[in-house]
Amino acid sequence: MSDLPHILRLSDSFSQRAAALRLSEEDNSLPLSHLLARYLKYPDRPDLLGREAVSRESLVTLQSLRDLVYGCDDLGRLTGIYPGVCFRQGEARVELGDVPWHSEIVVDGSSVRMTEIVIDRTDAGYDRNWAGFHRRRWDNDPEFFENFVRHTLEADLGSQRAGQVLQLDNQQSELALVKSLARKIWDSEFENYSRFSGRKLLFKTGDETVCNIAAGAGGICTEKVQALKFLTDHYGIQSEYLIGGDGARDPVPVERLRGMLRTFDFRFARRHMRYWQHAALLYHIDGAPVLVDATNGNIPFLFVEGTEAEKLLGYEAKPSVPVTMVEAQEEYFYHRTPQDIPQNLFFAMEGWITDTDMVQVFENELGLFLSSDYYVTPLPYRTDAEYQRLALEYQAIAGRAGYRCQVSPQWTLDGEPGLAFRRSHPETATRILDSREHLLLRYNSWDIPGHDAGLVIMQMA
Repeated sequence: MSDLPHILRLSDSFSQRAAALRLSEEDNSLPLSHLLARYLKYPDRPDLLGREAVSRESLVTLQSLRDLVYGCDDLGRLTGIYPGVCFRQGEARVELGDVPWHSEIVVDGSSVRMTEIVIDRTDAGYDRNWAGFHRRRWDNDPEFFENFVRHTLEADLGSQRAGQVLQLDNQQSELALVKSLARKIWDSEFENYSRFSGRKLLFKTGDETVCNIAAGAGGICTEKVQALKFLTDHYGIQSEYLIGGDGARDPVPVERLRGMLRTFDFRFARRHMRYWQHAALLYHIDGAPVLVDATNGNIPFLFVEGTEAEKLLGYEAKPSVPVTMVEAQEEYFYHRTPQDIPQNLFFAMEGWITDTDMVQVFENELGLFLSSDYYVTPLPYRTDAEYQRLALEYQAIAGRAGYRCQVSPQWTLDGEPGLAFRRSHPETATRILDSREHLLLRYNSWDIPGHDAGLVIMQMA
């Protein structure tokens, strides 16, 4: 029997999430079903950390992988493997009764036995129980999330009022909880840079976005809305997702959107896709509607109650919310919709659409960071001529809008307004600079190899 360390590496074929752990000697002859039950279904067993079989980072990723493989009931209790999920080693399918094979490789200068298992969800469907999913993700680290909520309330309302609000014994307490958490999330950064640094998640779930906000970063609208719902779901406050976007005034084309989520065929669908450009939440507190938009970036903070909320969601002289984009002002409309549409959209971006990160940065033109005063975006190019053409385009956009603009062929924030950005957002600037390597790796895989990248910084205020 070899005395080399035996490593099990589990990865998801779509989301690029991967985790590794050290197997014990008794695991060598176990079939896949036993390995999954022992290490994926219940990865937070104390003995794993106790014998240093898994790092904290890999443990968190294993918990995420578990929720892509196993279903749950309304209370978050694990059920079976989702229909359609299978497992592969190389090109070969591994059945649950098979004993996976391993190979000897060198990792960081040391030889190890490596068993690689890829989770293949190609044939899986939108079977997630969202109430149970949120419950289970909260239970991964309840103390952390409880502290996040309590500290948010105390910072906003003071300790005494925070304690009263957390009793949630009247309508005003529920409103105060939602508003404080929404403002906290709105105040966090509207950003994409964290897709290319840290855990490098293509798309974050609600709990992952809360963790990102607590670390000083943020997310985009579809991540932030999930973060707020994740938190308020725990306290039993009823809400539903809203969708919308620029010029999306008419009723939601429900079946067309459902069709796109079945086929992932987004060709010729621009006029339909504008209906899920954006997301928000509609709360029902003591029967009264409350529309909440906690996105930030270029969206104003909205906490609209009663008839005013109903008016924004109606179709009789439907009003819009003006949104200032980098170059122009757009008119955003909000819509109620069957909840399978936003839920399946979020699940697709998290679990099946492999270029979610690239789409958000480049096709949706959200860049790496967007606020009322700055817009920072990458500028990938392969030749000097291509760089010059793109630089002139950005400078023309900034000129028409009256913004100061810095375009650099290097990944640098030197010069003005880059230095001004570094002074006003020092930690963000560091995170953006740290994201270059992985962003270029992803872009060269998404497009074609051979790109370099510079940065565009627009100072809008």
